[in-house]
Amino acid sequence: MMSAVSECRLFLETLRLEESDSSHLSRQPGPGDEWDTDLDTDEDEGDKADLSPAEIYQHACRVVGVVPVSYYLRNLSDSTLNLNHRGLGPLGVKALAIALASDVRLTTLELKDNYLLAEGTRYIVEMLKANVTIQNLNLSNNHLQTAGAECITKFLVDNISIQSLKLSGNGFKEDDAKYFADTFSTNYRVKELDLSHNDFSGKGGEHLGQLLASNEGLETLDLSWNHLRMKGAVALSAGLKGNITLKHLDLSWNGFGNEGALALGEALKYNNTLVLLNLSHNRITNEGAEMLCKGLEANDTLHTLRLAYNTLTVEGALALLNTVKNSHRSALEEINISNVLVNENFVRLLEVTRQWHPGLEVHYGGVGGFMAKKPNKRPDPMKVIQDYLDERKLRLWDFFRNIDKDGTMRVPVSDFRRAVQQSTIPLDRHQIEELIQKLDKDRTGLVDYRGLADTRKKMMRDHRRQLRKVESRQKKEKQKSERILKTFQSAVEAVTPRSSVVMSPGGAKEDSSGPQRFLATPLSSWHHVVMSNSGHYSVTNMSNEHFHLPSIGGLATSRPPSSPSTYSYSRLNLQTPSVKLHLDQVTDLCTSPDVMTLKLSPTTDQLTRSRPALSLKESGPNVKTTKAKKKKSRKRGQCS
Repeated sequence: MMSAVSECRLFLETLRLEESDSSHLSRQPGPGDEWDTDLDTDEDEGDKADLSPAEIYQHACRVVGVVPVSYYLRNLSDSTLNLNHRGLGPLGVKALAIALASDVRLTTLELKDNYLLAEGTRYIVEMLKANVTIQNLNLSNNHLQTAGAECITKFLVDNISIQSLKLSGNGFKEDDAKYFADTFSTNYRVKELDLSHNDFSGKGGEHLGQLLASNEGLETLDLSWNHLRMKGAVALSAGLKGNITLKHLDLSWNGFGNEGALALGEALKYNNTLVLLNLSHNRITNEGAEMLCKGLEANDTLHTLRLAYNTLTVEGALALLNTVKNSHRSALEEINISNVLVNENFVRLLEVTRQWHPGLEVHYGGVGGFMAKKPNKRPDPMKVIQDYLDERKLRLWDFFRNIDKDGTMRVPVSDFRRAVQQSTIPLDRHQIEELIQKLDKDRTGLVDYRGLADTRKKMMRDHRRQLRKVESRQKKEKQKSERILKTFQSAVEAVTPRSSVVMSPGGAKEDSSGPQRFLATPLSSWHHVVMSNSGHYSVTNMSNEHFHLPSIGGLATSRPPSSPSTYSYSRLNLQTPSVKLHLDQVTDLCTSPDVMTLKLSPTTDQLTRSRPALSLKESGPNVKTTKAKKKKSRKRGQCS
């Protein structure tokens, strides 16, 4: 309280000096002025201590040169001050900040759409340093831009009071997201953050993903109406995967597409805190909904899922409902697909699902939808005739010779229609008429059935071409999904702190790109040390298999194996600052058949290894080689 009053007095003193600066400069000092000034100062201090908040605000407005806001003067005792859309500007908010510096009743300050700019933001920040009772701050639509983002984030580093911050529609750019990522890696006081209606896209999504991965305080985050799209969605999903506090996430109007739905599905498999997820207006199709369902199958915390105004149909709605029905872990209580027209099958399935999930509510557009499946394609009548002839091993002329007496392969339409109808060829009336139109393109009344001769080859070529197109499309979709998942995993590794990585025993794999150093982590208790009665140490993995580590600083002499009776204890770090081991060396030694038990000397800091004993098979070639050398030396002696 005392600091707030001191700050207010400092503001007033500054303003009074500015107000009387010109008159003081023009006035000539007279005798006794110094004594009179001291008396005036004491009186002024008494006056300032007796000023009410309304008097402070009016005086500040007079000095700054702005008109006081009467709404503030009428609601001085309220805990919420709503000055949205008042057009205060930087000077207006400066006068207001002077008055609010000592206001201990205020907890919510609404300053939306006042064209504060970065200059006005600085006045608000200085006021908040003195006023620690304001918890909710709305600075949306104030054209803060980069300078304002930098100003507000620097203040949040040491913030102890602000819990809800709304910064929607302030023109923040890509690089401005880094200010928020850096600040919220240490600020855990803010519980609600609104960054909607800004200009964050792919690069901004990467910074925001880092924010989610490192922050442990945010519970509500609004990123709607940005331009995150696929790249930003993948980075943001990577941060969401490891987040442990966020409960409400609004990602509507960001153009995620199916790729973003795939990444979010992967994140939902691991996230266990998110309660509400808004993905409305994100161009997600039925395929994207199915990808999202893979994550919903494993998630047991999400209660509300909003997918309204995506390009979903009945198939996507049924996929979502089947996921809830078949997953006993699902906690979904509300699904919003309010633009989707469903069918009777969906309504019946919803009733069945509610037997297992009685609290489930699904908001859909109404009943009257249909399955958007393509009808079965009619077989080409020319191909049907050709297959019919091939099965019976007939030629075209054999089939039509009764009506084509001259052998010209041209017959009247009526005769052709009658012959096909009287035969056992599986063609209906519509197919026959379609066949006649193809064979009598010029409407001459004569059917030229020579066009049936090359039908088989053409049909087979078309069929193979169609199969290649389908396979190519499926291959491209699969490759795209694999690239997105690979990018997602890379993003997860980028935002995951290195100190939190745990290497399971026996889980190290040799990296083809080169040797990697094995560094101890805070969780390196995976490594177990066995101490024998002889005072020697050996490193074991959890399967009790001993392995060698390379010696450093020379080889030590072999030591006798430790006695069977051993005692074990955990040791967090086996490494000294001068010892570093390569993963590929450890892997090679673990897979070598000659590996013996590693022994660490308790009297030295260096790792030593015993010389492996030679087996009989290994000693055989050495003995033969020695005998051969002796024979050669004898022969040489005889020759000499």
